[in-house]
Amino acid sequence: MTDHKGHYITGLRPEDFVITEDKLPEKIATFEEGSEPIRKLIDVPPSASSGPSQSRLSSTPQPEQPSSTGDAAKPASPLAGANVFILFDTSNYMYRGFVFAQDSIADFIRSLDGVNKIAFYSYSRNLSRATPLTSDWDQVLGGVRSTVAGDDAALYNGLLLTVKDAAQLRGRKAIVVFSNGPDNASSVPPEDVAELAQSTGTIIYMVSTQLAQSDPISTAVFDRMSKATGGKAYFSRNWGDEKKAFAAIRDDLAHLYSLSYYPQLNSNRGWRAITVKLVGKDLQKYHVRTRDGYRLRQTAQ
Repeated sequence: MTDHKGHYITGLRPEDFVITEDKLPEKIATFEEGSEPIRKLIDVPPSASSGPSQSRLSSTPQPEQPSSTGDAAKPASPLAGANVFILFDTSNYMYRGFVFAQDSIADFIRSLDGVNKIAFYSYSRNLSRATPLTSDWDQVLGGVRSTVAGDDAALYNGLLLTVKDAAQLRGRKAIVVFSNGPDNASSVPPEDVAELAQSTGTIIYMVSTQLAQSDPISTAVFDRMSKATGGKAYFSRNWGDEKKAFAAIRDDLAHLYSLSYYPQLNSNRGWRAITVKLVGKDLQKYHVRTRDGYRLRQTAQ
């Protein structure tokens, strides 16, 4: 959440937010600002029955997490509890700027003070899980330095697999993608990636170069996909811009509000739209960035 100058807004309370799902008002179940402890506001779901509306969400009723909006945290460890997946383009688009991109990513990793765990993946035609989720920063940096340039770019294939890995986690989670060009080898559409990320509460940030921005389709897709999940796309002209983009993402991750709720009974078995608004005239001037909704995920019996 930011003001018109892009400054993060801190110190908001649960009662400052209103959440609706398919235009149905929802009660906030948990509230978290930055690294502060999660505040539990509802002990049990509004309906404790085992009816279809709950069983469709999970085997045991759990809060859906509708939003991660830019907000504040404790200075000591603003990123506490977050898990970050970094996905690096190692396709043949990267030949010229490979070392510079590695340096930018390494600096970004070092800046993630207080993050719970980091994973480093890379992609060209296939996804490489170079460093699975770990709290060992040296291991992650070693994974960055060990990457080599490959062939075609299957960005959306690799990103979908990364979202599936992140989906296993609870709490704050984000994927930061560095791409140097358009996708030319994926078998899945970006809409599928965005929908799964929204449905699992995973934020996607895109850092791309001018080469990708020169392709209007990629520019539009990167913007739309990141925005739909509560993230943002950055397009960098040079190495300095890349470092600024990573710094902006780090600040964004350090200033998050996380809210969850137990959905009311709703006959809609498909896409459910979520809106998050602020209450009161004084707060209407602020900009809330959050995911648009989610699709019910069937649980294996």
